[in-house]
Amino acid sequence: MAARPLVARQPNERLQALIQEAGCSNAGLARRVNLCGSEHGLDLRYDKTSVARWLRGQQPRGRAPGIIAEALGRKLGRTVTIDEIGMANGKNLASGVGLRFAPTVVGAVEQVCELWRSDVGRRDFLTGSTVAASALVEPSRDWLITQPDHQVSRSSGARVGEPDVAAVQAMTEALSDLDHRYGAGHIRPVVVHYLNSVVSGLLAGSYKEAVGRSLFAAVARLTELAGYMAVDTGQHGLAQRYYIQSLRLAQAAGDRAYGGYVLAAGMSHLAASLGNPREIAQLARAAQEGARGRVTPRAEAMFHAAEARGHALMGDERACQGSTSRALAAMDGADSAAESGDDPPWIAHFDRAYLADELAHCHRDLGQAERAAARAEEAVTGHPEGRARRRAIGLFLLADAQVQQREVERGCHTAGQAARLLAGLRSDRGAEYLEDFRLRLEPYGEEPVVREFNESLEPTSAA
Repeated sequence: MAARPLVARQPNERLQALIQEAGCSNAGLARRVNLCGSEHGLDLRYDKTSVARWLRGQQPRGRAPGIIAEALGRKLGRTVTIDEIGMANGKNLASGVGLRFAPTVVGAVEQVCELWRSDVGRRDFLTGSTVAASALVEPSRDWLITQPDHQVSRSSGARVGEPDVAAVQAMTEALSDLDHRYGAGHIRPVVVHYLNSVVSGLLAGSYKEAVGRSLFAAVARLTELAGYMAVDTGQHGLAQRYYIQSLRLAQAAGDRAYGGYVLAAGMSHLAASLGNPREIAQLARAAQEGARGRVTPRAEAMFHAAEARGHALMGDERACQGSTSRALAAMDGADSAAESGDDPPWIAHFDRAYLADELAHCHRDLGQAERAAARAEEAVTGHPEGRARRRAIGLFLLADAQVQQREVERGCHTAGQAARLLAGLRSDRGAEYLEDFRLRLEPYGEEPVVREFNESLEPTSAA
């Protein structure tokens, strides 16, 4: 494998110190790296001369630094990062943090912990970054083709047990409920600080294989929630980083079903927010393919509904109808099997109201106002009061449909209800729906009811 020199070709003293600590010869390290690489599907053929070059300052390309760190970590019985082996080459401070689907578990932990640290530190490259469609689709490909992680256990650090995992799960449930009620503007800083201060310490602890898998599953879910909250605070570039890392953590957990959820509920919906319909459908289909046979009917319904959103935005009514029919059929299956209790906690919220919400978006984007109104009413009726943001979005969808049917007065009245709900939220996503509705009213701007509606929003806008 070709190599590139480090800046100024300085001897790699960090790597030298770790090799000495591990009690490895150069040839012994090369063998370990080749063996570790083969477990990841790589045909590496390093020898003692290769290691000597690394020590002189050369750095191997591609995934090799992560493999070298993992090989040394196994020998030392602890996590070793690419920064510790002197091969980060500035990556930990680069704008690409969080955008890689790491090839190793060690690399995954390093990536996500650096993302949390950068987020807490409010690094400018995170908050000001944009989303590239390829940065969403490429990790889904990696997730589809990457072999399962054969081991995630660790033998050094503070002991981590099932009660620690349960605490992360309980915290996730509590924070998710608060997010639904009050919007991410109130809650996201708490989530990020908890990830950086508590969860990073758990990942660096010692845990047996079963506990490790459960821990990665719990952290994947909380990381996905942080990604959704980034969307709700208008930070789409940051959201994609959290979603990519959540997908990688789900892989470490061995949870293909949740990986599919991250693609369909997280990345696909982010693509929808950004108006990338082709990527919406691609990500939803990747979820279906990668989690085939591993998910319950309720999750299948959500995956198909996500794909329908993409087809609708592309104006493909026939394809949208096909995905919609599959979503409805899967939800029928979910309802008939509801008493079995097979649904994991992360999909239990996706009920008829959520599905109706998704389908209302589809009908709206296809210009089917009457159907959009029916589905939006179903969604608003079905969402409990605790889902304040979701109820507001459903009301805006209904108001959009009413204006599409030239029922402007009814639309303004409905949107007024939504705006009052938003007054108790800190949600950029809700504000975007309000702004979209106001744009839809522009052709009717001279009507008294529209002027009255816009005037009623001025105190809220000032606040």
